[in-house]
Parts: sequence; C-alpha cells; structure tokens
Amino acid sequence: MYVRIRDLREDKDMNQTQIAKILGMSQTGYSKYETGENDIPTAILIKLANFYNTSIDYLLGETDHKERYPKNK
Repeated sequence: MYVRIRDLREDKDMNQTQIAKILGMSQTGYSKYETGENDIPTAILIKLANFYNTSIDYLLGETDHKERYPKNK
C-alpha cells in the first residue's frame, strides 16, 4: 500500500534504519509502514512529507503529482 514511501527512501539512497531514526522510531516499526502491515499515523505522514518535500496526498497515492504545492499564507 505504501510503495511510494519505499521508493522515495530508495531514491535518497537511504535504508529503513536511517529513516526510522529521523522519525524517532524503530526500524521494525517503520518497516511495517512500508509493507502496509500498519497504517501510518498522521504525525508520521507529516514528517515524511516534509522530509521528502512532497504532499501527503502523493504519499497516500491520491495524486501522481510528486511536487509539493506551496502553502497558502
């Protein structure tokens, strides 16, 4: 289900342990997000979207637009 977070991680040449550390969690916990075994909490989605500079909609497969749209001010 969450193939995009794996692809984004691999595009940055990072492993699961490195991303898990950034998120403040275990590699095992993070791995369960990539496999779809666990749903990704909103707070983690926000951190991932910020880290990869993309939208949550892209992470969830709701859009194919990888680029983040500017925030309204």
